[in-house]
Amino acid sequence: MDRWKPFEVVVPGSTANLGSGFDSLGMAVDRFLRLRISPSDRMRMKTRGGVLEQVDLDDNNLILRVMREAFREKGRRLPPLLLEAESDIPLMRGLGSSAAAIVAGWTAANRLLGNPWSREELLQRATRTEGHPDNVGASLYGGVVITSWDGRHAHLLQAETPPLTIVAAVPLVSLATSEARHVLPEHLTHGEAVLGSSRANLLTAALLTGNWEALRVGMNDRFHQPYRLSLVPGLQEMLEGAYRHGALGAALSGAGPTVIAFTLDPESVSEYMEDVFQNLSVPADIFILRPYDRGAVVGLTNESDRSTLLGNL
Repeated sequence: MDRWKPFEVVVPGSTANLGSGFDSLGMAVDRFLRLRISPSDRMRMKTRGGVLEQVDLDDNNLILRVMREAFREKGRRLPPLLLEAESDIPLMRGLGSSAAAIVAGWTAANRLLGNPWSREELLQRATRTEGHPDNVGASLYGGVVITSWDGRHAHLLQAETPPLTIVAAVPLVSLATSEARHVLPEHLTHGEAVLGSSRANLLTAALLTGNWEALRVGMNDRFHQPYRLSLVPGLQEMLEGAYRHGALGAALSGAGPTVIAFTLDPESVSEYMEDVFQNLSVPADIFILRPYDRGAVVGLTNESDRSTLLGNL
């Protein structure tokens, strides 16, 4: 493979489900994974910042696995390169860190291969890797995404981001996605399924029309949150009480353990969510996030440009 110019890939994080939109609704947020990829005489990977301290820097690394998968699909071998990664997306906290890595890997490989795949084709591949399209769709396209996945093909519609602030309460406890999936029931009654889908319909309509009064009911999920209450300390209290402190809607972000609240008054909601965790003696970080309307982007860098975290966005 001919020597190529260094480039960067910047991918936003995401919050998914948003309550009742289980495995189908996602929203990009202003936290980012950045990759800088340069030619090298051997395969190397470096990380910057504390967020990626525990990330594998060998063949088990998710980004490299995805890139190798992309090259295998084209019957080619991934060339030696230097991959430098930095991120301010909390790992394994329900804010799309793995989805961002998957999108970054497919996007970077696509660039190296000469852009053989369209964004829609990248969506199909990223969805197969992740298993559902809500997080990867939000990271790839940006904004709000409404998706569907039948196990073979992902469908996606993109909508504008709402003019809301997101308070993200991130308890510093581990919760594996596999564990969060394990507690879900295999079947729902017809009545529960109808109620759950009607809530998801209302949630989607509220986001598209800006009817924030409907947001609270629409985010009142029946598909996954009732079964995950015991896994996340303070979740039930925040789902029930955040509205009294200025939240327009509250939900578990993805599989958790992060809890999000949409609001026009982030200070009051932040104080409330922080108090809940303090009363439970659970250490937590409270972030103020904004919906982000751009998806993954690729740009050339100069050899001398050793970018600082998230600079030049």
